[in-house]
Amino acid sequence: MPFSGVIFDFNGTLFWDTKLHNKAWDIFLTKHNLSLSDEDKFTKLHGKNNKDIFTSIFGNQLTDHEISDFVLEKEGLYQQLCLQTNMQLAPGATDFLDFLKSKSIPFTIATASGKENVDFYFKYLPLDKWFEYDKVVYNNGKIKGKPDPQIYQTALSVIGKKPEEVIIFEDAIAGLQAAKNAHAGKIIVVDSNDDDYTDWADCQIIKNFDEVDRSQFI
Repeated sequence: MPFSGVIFDFNGTLFWDTKLHNKAWDIFLTKHNLSLSDEDKFTKLHGKNNKDIFTSIFGNQLTDHEISDFVLEKEGLYQQLCLQTNMQLAPGATDFLDFLKSKSIPFTIATASGKENVDFYFKYLPLDKWFEYDKVVYNNGKIKGKPDPQIYQTALSVIGKKPEEVIIFEDAIAGLQAAKNAHAGKIIVVDSNDDDYTDWADCQIIKNFDEVDRSQFI
Protein backbone atom coordinates (compact mmCIF):
# COMPACT_ATOMS: atom_id res chain seq x y z
CA MET A 1 0.00 0.00 0.00
CA PRO A 2 1.35 3.44 -0.90
CA PHE A 3 1.59 6.14 1.76
CA SER A 4 1.17 9.89 1.45
CA GLY A 5 2.19 11.26 4.85
CA VAL A 6 4.80 10.82 7.56
CA ILE A 7 4.91 11.52 11.29
CA PHE A 8 8.14 11.39 13.22
CA ASP A 9 8.72 10.96 16.89
CA PHE A 10 11.77 13.05 17.72
CA ASN A 11 13.89 11.87 20.65
CA GLY A 12 15.61 8.61 19.80
CA THR A 13 14.06 8.75 16.33
CA LEU A 14 15.10 11.84 14.39
CA PHE A 15 17.58 12.90 17.07
CA TRP A 16 19.53 10.06 18.68
CA ASP A 17 19.82 11.40 22.19
CA THR A 18 18.77 8.42 24.32
CA LYS A 19 22.15 8.12 26.04
CA LEU A 20 22.10 11.84 26.83
CA HIS A 21 18.64 11.59 28.35
CA ASN A 22 19.74 8.55 30.35
CA LYS A 23 22.80 10.40 31.64
CA ALA A 24 20.69 13.44 32.56
CA TRP A 25 18.26 11.16 34.37
CA ASP A 26 21.14 9.50 36.25
CA ILE A 27 22.40 12.89 37.46
CA PHE A 28 18.90 14.01 38.39
CA LEU A 29 17.93 10.77 40.15
CA THR A 30 21.22 10.58 42.08
CA LYS A 31 20.66 14.10 43.37
CA HIS A 32 17.24 12.99 44.63
CA ASN A 33 18.57 9.69 46.09
CA LEU A 34 16.89 7.53 43.44
CA SER A 35 18.08 5.25 40.64
CA LEU A 36 16.77 3.41 37.58
CA SER A 37 18.48 0.95 35.24
CA ASP A 38 18.72 1.77 31.53
CA GLU A 39 16.16 -1.00 30.94
CA ASP A 40 13.78 0.67 33.39
CA LYS A 41 14.33 4.00 31.64
CA PHE A 42 13.50 2.38 28.30
CA THR A 43 10.24 0.85 29.53
CA LYS A 44 9.12 3.43 32.12
CA LEU A 45 10.44 6.80 30.92
CA HIS A 46 11.18 6.92 27.20
CA GLY A 47 8.44 8.37 25.04
CA LYS A 48 6.34 9.60 27.96
CA ASN A 49 5.68 13.19 28.92
CA ASN A 50 7.38 14.69 31.95
CA LYS A 51 4.25 15.04 34.07
CA ASP A 52 3.55 11.31 33.79
CA ILE A 53 7.20 10.50 34.44
CA PHE A 54 7.60 12.63 37.55
CA THR A 55 4.32 11.50 39.09
CA SER A 56 5.37 7.88 38.53
CA ILE A 57 8.72 8.57 40.22
CA PHE A 58 7.62 10.75 43.11
CA GLY A 59 3.91 9.95 43.39
CA ASN A 60 0.69 11.78 42.66
CA GLN A 61 1.18 14.19 45.54
CA LEU A 62 3.37 16.47 43.42
CA THR A 63 2.01 19.96 42.73
CA ASP A 64 2.13 21.47 39.24
CA HIS A 65 4.79 23.90 40.49
CA GLU A 66 6.96 21.05 41.78
CA ILE A 67 6.61 19.20 38.47
CA SER A 68 7.57 22.35 36.56
CA ASP A 69 10.68 22.78 38.74
CA PHE A 70 11.70 19.15 38.20
CA VAL A 71 11.18 19.48 34.44
CA LEU A 72 13.40 22.56 34.23
CA GLU A 73 16.05 20.89 36.39
CA LYS A 74 16.21 17.65 34.42
CA GLU A 75 15.90 19.23 30.95
CA GLY A 76 18.52 21.82 31.87
CA LEU A 77 20.95 18.98 32.61
CA TYR A 78 20.00 17.28 29.36
CA GLN A 79 20.49 20.42 27.27
CA GLN A 80 23.91 21.02 28.80
CA LEU A 81 24.91 17.49 27.81
CA CYS A 82 23.57 18.03 24.26
CA LEU A 83 25.69 21.15 23.83
CA GLN A 84 28.79 19.15 24.70
CA THR A 85 28.21 16.95 21.64
CA ASN A 86 28.16 17.46 17.89
CA MET A 87 24.39 17.77 17.63
CA GLN A 88 23.06 16.29 14.39
CA LEU A 89 20.05 14.42 13.11
CA ALA A 90 19.87 10.64 12.81
CA PRO A 91 21.80 8.75 10.11
CA GLY A 92 20.14 9.24 6.73
CA ALA A 93 17.51 11.62 8.15
CA THR A 94 18.47 14.73 6.19
CA ASP A 95 18.38 12.88 2.85
CA PHE A 96 15.02 11.35 3.73
CA LEU A 97 13.60 14.72 4.77
CA ASP A 98 14.88 16.23 1.53
CA PHE A 99 13.13 13.44 -0.38
CA LEU A 100 9.81 14.02 1.40
CA LYS A 101 10.04 17.76 0.80
CA SER A 102 10.92 17.29 -2.88
CA LYS A 103 7.86 15.08 -3.36
CA SER A 104 5.59 17.49 -1.42
CA ILE A 105 4.70 14.69 1.01
CA PRO A 106 3.32 16.26 4.20
CA PHE A 107 5.15 15.39 7.41
CA THR A 108 5.61 16.67 10.92
CA ILE A 109 6.98 15.83 14.37
CA ALA A 110 4.93 14.48 17.29
CA THR A 111 7.07 14.49 20.41
CA ALA A 112 6.58 13.97 24.13
CA SER A 113 9.12 16.76 24.66
CA GLY A 114 7.91 20.04 26.09
CA LYS A 115 8.27 23.51 24.62
CA GLU A 116 11.55 24.08 26.46
CA ASN A 117 13.18 21.31 24.42
CA VAL A 118 11.38 22.02 21.13
CA ASP A 119 12.69 25.60 21.28
CA PHE A 120 16.15 24.23 22.05
CA TYR A 121 16.07 21.86 19.05
CA PHE A 122 14.98 24.59 16.64
CA LYS A 123 17.80 26.77 17.92
CA TYR A 124 20.61 24.24 17.65
CA LEU A 125 19.45 21.92 14.84
CA PRO A 126 18.52 22.98 11.27
CA LEU A 127 14.90 21.88 11.72
CA ASP A 128 13.39 24.95 10.10
CA LYS A 129 14.81 23.72 6.79
CA TRP A 130 12.08 21.05 6.78
CA PHE A 131 9.61 21.71 9.59
CA GLU A 132 7.24 24.52 10.43
CA TYR A 133 7.47 25.20 14.16
CA ASP A 134 3.73 25.86 14.45
CA LYS A 135 2.95 22.42 13.02
CA VAL A 136 5.11 20.48 15.46
CA VAL A 137 2.98 18.61 17.99
CA TYR A 138 4.57 18.54 21.44
CA ASN A 139 3.66 18.15 25.09
CA ASN A 140 1.77 21.37 25.75
CA GLY A 141 0.26 20.14 29.01
CA LYS A 142 -3.06 19.36 27.36
CA ILE A 143 -2.27 16.39 25.12
CA LYS A 144 -2.41 13.00 26.79
CA GLY A 145 0.92 11.22 27.06
CA LYS A 146 1.89 8.20 24.99
CA PRO A 147 0.74 5.37 24.76
CA ASP A 148 -2.51 7.32 24.40
CA PRO A 149 -2.92 7.97 20.63
CA GLN A 150 -3.95 11.62 21.03
CA ILE A 151 -0.56 13.08 20.10
CA TYR A 152 -0.53 11.14 16.82
CA GLN A 153 -4.18 11.85 16.15
CA THR A 154 -3.38 15.54 16.55
CA ALA A 155 -0.42 15.22 14.17
CA LEU A 156 -2.65 13.49 11.61
CA SER A 157 -5.00 16.46 11.67
CA VAL A 158 -2.05 18.84 11.30
CA ILE A 159 -0.89 17.18 8.08
CA GLY A 160 -4.44 16.49 6.88
CA LYS A 161 -4.10 12.73 6.56
CA LYS A 162 -6.06 9.64 7.56
CA PRO A 163 -4.26 7.08 9.76
CA GLU A 164 -4.03 4.46 7.02
CA GLU A 165 -2.24 6.94 4.73
CA VAL A 166 0.63 7.57 7.11
CA ILE A 167 3.89 5.99 8.24
CA ILE A 168 4.90 6.73 11.84
CA PHE A 169 8.54 6.47 12.88
CA GLU A 170 9.12 5.67 16.57
CA ASP A 171 11.68 4.22 18.95
CA ALA A 172 10.01 4.10 22.39
CA ILE A 173 7.65 1.32 23.48
CA ALA A 174 5.05 3.85 24.71
CA GLY A 175 5.31 5.67 21.40
CA LEU A 176 5.02 2.51 19.32
CA GLN A 177 1.89 1.59 21.24
CA ALA A 178 0.53 5.11 20.70
CA ALA A 179 1.15 4.75 16.95
CA LYS A 180 -0.63 1.39 16.97
CA ASN A 181 -3.51 2.85 18.97
CA ALA A 182 -3.76 5.64 16.38
CA HIS A 183 -4.15 2.93 13.68
CA ALA A 184 -1.18 4.12 11.63
CA GLY A 185 -0.99 2.60 8.17
CA LYS A 186 2.57 1.50 8.91
CA ILE A 187 4.92 1.77 11.88
CA ILE A 188 8.67 1.76 11.40
CA VAL A 189 10.84 1.18 14.46
CA VAL A 190 14.00 3.26 14.68
CA ASP A 191 16.53 1.27 16.69
CA SER A 192 18.84 4.05 17.81
CA ASN A 193 20.03 2.45 21.05
CA ASP A 194 20.12 -1.33 20.44
CA ASP A 195 16.96 -1.81 22.49
CA ASP A 196 14.74 -4.88 22.73
CA TYR A 197 11.93 -4.81 20.15
CA THR A 198 10.98 -8.48 20.38
CA ASP A 199 7.30 -7.60 20.67
CA TRP A 200 7.50 -5.43 17.54
CA ALA A 201 9.18 -7.91 15.23
CA ASP A 202 6.30 -7.59 12.75
CA CYS A 203 7.37 -3.98 12.10
CA GLN A 204 10.29 -2.92 9.94
CA ILE A 205 13.23 -2.02 12.17
CA ILE A 206 15.84 0.40 10.84
CA LYS A 207 19.11 1.91 11.99
CA ASN A 208 19.42 4.39 9.14
CA PHE A 209 16.75 6.34 7.25
CA ASP A 210 18.49 5.29 4.02
CA GLU A 211 16.84 1.91 4.65
CA VAL A 212 13.37 3.38 4.08
CA ASP A 213 11.92 2.30 0.73
CA ARG A 214 11.11 5.51 -1.15
CA SER A 215 8.90 3.68 -3.64
CA GLN A 216 6.14 3.20 -1.03
CA PHE A 217 5.27 6.90 -1.11
CA ILE A 218 2.88 8.64 -3.50
